[in-house]
Amino acid sequence: MYDFVFRTLFTRMDPETAHHLVMRVIRVLGVRPIAPIVRAVTRPDPRLRTRALGIEFDSPFGVAAGFDKDAVGAAGLHALGFGHVEVGTVTAIPQDGNPRPRLFRLVPDRAIINRMGFNNKGAYAAASRLARLRRRRSRPVLGANIGKSRIVDVAEATADYVTSAKLVAPVADYLVVNVSSPNTPGLRGLQAVETLRPLLEAVREAAGATPLLVKIAPDLPDDEVSAIAALAVDAGLAGLIATNTTISREGLRTDAAVVEAAGAGGLSGAPLKSRALEVLRIVRASVPDGFCVIAAGGVETAADVRERLEAGADLVQGYSAFIYRGPLWARQINRGLARGA
Repeated sequence: MYDFVFRTLFTRMDPETAHHLVMRVIRVLGVRPIAPIVRAVTRPDPRLRTRALGIEFDSPFGVAAGFDKDAVGAAGLHALGFGHVEVGTVTAIPQDGNPRPRLFRLVPDRAIINRMGFNNKGAYAAASRLARLRRRRSRPVLGANIGKSRIVDVAEATADYVTSAKLVAPVADYLVVNVSSPNTPGLRGLQAVETLRPLLEAVREAAGATPLLVKIAPDLPDDEVSAIAALAVDAGLAGLIATNTTISREGLRTDAAVVEAAGAGGLSGAPLKSRALEVLRIVRASVPDGFCVIAAGGVETAADVRERLEAGADLVQGYSAFIYRGPLWARQINRGLARGA
């Protein structure tokens, strides 16, 4: 049914317009008394409860950053069965992001290209919404993903991240430093170990008791992945997310002219699966057992989630397949995982 709706309606709509429409529906699903009714149908099997970062998750499967940029849909996403929701990316200074169009579907690849550019209403607004969400009796684990404000020079990035951390860390269950989006000029350069260390140490101090993680790109050479993983451990972080979107366009089935017309941006979805799994294995081999590793990239089925867990992930996130699988995606994943539990 959803596949029919997707192909006859959503594929004819501008992807960003379709996303905003879907988010309106998701927000409604998070409102009482609708939320508990929906949750009764989607609630994960108790056998899927997972402990990571010192927190209990209803399911190891959650929503990656980018889907709910401003923490407006987390309650609805919880109602749909996701064990955690990572909101953002949030910046200290509100910003509109890059000019539209900036979101593109590659349907034959079940993939997305985005160059959104961290469009969000700012860390203060996100912190206010997260604070309200935390007061709910039933809610997901809430992560907050923070990035550099576009108008802030790279040389001033640390102070900018610290501002966001001080606002959102007290009202988030965990905090993520995003230095791996390809859509903010100069951002990926912050992944260099000599630059990343002081940034992570400053944000860790600002985050206080809130667990801090760093999110890395899949395009890094293997030795740099290992080096960043070791740095994250040495800097006292609680974990690492592998991976963000890729700038690669290799192996796509979508017509080359369509891909070229979409232009620059991060590619997510099924084509990222192989490299994201490789990076996960490198990270897991580079960190101690107690260090949390969250896998993301190319996750679509319960088998994909199980594969990431078996490769050493503590938690798994998805985003792009939500567009292709529909509103019961988390329920499908959780039921598949429970059958194998």
